Order: sequence, then C-alpha cells, then structure tokens
Amino acid sequence: MQTLNTCKVAEKLGVDTVITFSGCPGDQPNAKNPNWVTCAWPPEYLDILKYQWEDELIPYWKSAAETAKKHGVTKIALEMHPGFCVYNPRTLLQLREAVGPIIGANFDPSHLFWQGINPVEAIKVMKDAIHHFHAKDTRVDYYNAAINGTLETTRYDDFVGRGWVFRTVGYGNGETVWRDIISTLRAVGYDGAISIEHEDGLMSIEEGLEKAVAFLKPILMYEPAAEMWWA
Repeated sequence: MQTLNTCKVAEKLGVDTVITFSGCPGDQPNAKNPNWVTCAWPPEYLDILKYQWEDELIPYWKSAAETAKKHGVTKIALEMHPGFCVYNPRTLLQLREAVGPIIGANFDPSHLFWQGINPVEAIKVMKDAIHHFHAKDTRVDYYNAAINGTLETTRYDDFVGRGWVFRTVGYGNGETVWRDIISTLRAVGYDGAISIEHEDGLMSIEEGLEKAVAFLKPILMYEPAAEMWWA
C-alpha cells in the first residue's frame, strides 16, 4: 500500500523517480523484526539470506516495479544503507539484475565511506544504475575505529566515542575527494540532481546547509564539456 500511494503521489506531481530503501525481511515468514545478514558463517546465515532474496525481496520489488510503471515512475532509487538487504554496489546490482533497470541507486557516499567503500570506484562500477545522488559526508574516527571497528551501535550523539559520524559535506572528506566524486559522476553520464542531505549533529540546520552549498558551488560543473581539440 505504501508503494502504491507513493507512486500515485509521484504521478500527480509529474515525478518519474522515487527514493526509498530496499527493506530487510526477517529470518522466516512469521518474523516480526528485520534480520540483516552480514557474514557467511555459520551456514544458517546463508539460508536466511537465500530466503530473504528469493522468497521476499525479489518478488516484492518485481511487483512494486510493475506498480510504479503504471503510474509513470521509471526509476526506483534505493539508498544503499546498512541494515537493509541492499547496502552496497554488489547488492544493488544484484537486485537490479533480478528486477530490471527501473531499480537503481540513490547514491549516498556517507554510508559507503564508513563501510570502507571508495565512492569513486563504486560510481565507476554502477554507471547508469545511479538514479539519484545525495551529497552527504561522513567523518571516520580512525582511532576509535582501530579499536572497535565501524559497525556501530553507539548513540549518534556520542561524537567523541563513535567510530564515525555523519557530517556536512566537506567536514568528513576534503575537496579532492569530492572533486573526484563529482567528476566521476559526470564521466559515467550522470546528469541528475546533487541533493544535499544534512544530518550533521554538530551544526544547526541553517549552518549545515549553507556550508554544504558554499563547499559544493566551486566543485560542481555547470557547462557541458568542450570538445577535446587537443586529442
């Protein structure tokens, strides 16, 4: 019902892209809570993963894709978010292969940084599977991460104790990183929105947004590329 209502609203607004998460089923049909599988042993975990994908995830998104198409939605952008079945490029592309090109990514580097994924390399692999882009940053505290890793259940407001925290763009990674990200998006043909998502617990809403805009303005490219007259 939620998928249907979202697509109906998108149709009324003339929007062809909806953004959401993949979801994460439990370990069996009557489960009441999600079960995010992150390891291949003991083998029961792989049994859970098989059930989640074959019995729940793929059938759900095949049905949702048909619903979306009926309402003019041509792109379903799933945010690759830990805790859900689609959380990295491999799982996103796996679902896209099963369902079709309507499935793509809401590419948010902030969730990739702390997983140890290089966003630039991920963009190169995903190419036209990127349906939307979130400009959001993460600061990894490598001292804390060196002790306890980056799989975090510490409260988000424990800025000193966590292995990582979300930051306004530019406060997690510098200009070089973000220039490479924006340039690679262009290189693979992405020409959609660069949508600022502000979840920086150390800044006000206004200041976080203003700083993100100021940081991104000189990094974004506004004109089409010129012909390579020197080549």
